[in-house]
Amino acid sequence: MNQKQPATKLILASSSIYRRQLLERLQISFEVASPNIDESAFPQEKAKALSLRLAQTKALAIAKLNADAWVIGSDQVAECAGQVIGKPGTHEKALAQLKQMRGANVDFYTALCLMRGEVCMLTEVSTQVTFRNLPDAVLEAYLQIEKPYDCAGSAKSEGLGIILLEKIHSDDPTALIGLPLIALSQFLRAAGFQIPFHPN
Repeated sequence: MNQKQPATKLILASSSIYRRQLLERLQISFEVASPNIDESAFPQEKAKALSLRLAQTKALAIAKLNADAWVIGSDQVAECAGQVIGKPGTHEKALAQLKQMRGANVDFYTALCLMRGEVCMLTEVSTQVTFRNLPDAVLEAYLQIEKPYDCAGSAKSEGLGIILLEKIHSDDPTALIGLPLIALSQFLRAAGFQIPFHPN
């Protein structure tokens, strides 16, 4: 790493291929480590609070094992009609989620944490999504093709899931995919990283 960059490594605390692909856009060197935490919501915990807690918990889990590294933690939780909606995990749960959200306005909360030692930068980027009112057959066909069982709300907007949506409103288009790069770029610059990085 060039002397203009912090003399420390950067770790993405995530097993998500989507977040890894997003972070690669910044063309900065990083490692990946899976935090393996319990992502269950606390009783009465709201979606936004859950996303922030999980992002920080993911970062902390990896930071404890890498005291010299900056660690990125991120998490996304959706909310529809006051109900928390996370990763479905199965086809049946994904179909139930899509049926619940069709024709509805859904809030997606994508939290971001950058941590090293006692330093913790934490924020959340909200995305408001309006879902189309589509028949069961379309939802079923989408799930069979995309299989988005590891995506909050089952709507993989960077893929075929875009057909499910009528409108998206957000300050950062990458937030809905899973890692808000506008906020992350600001955090990394504050931590001393040069973006874009020029060796000369």
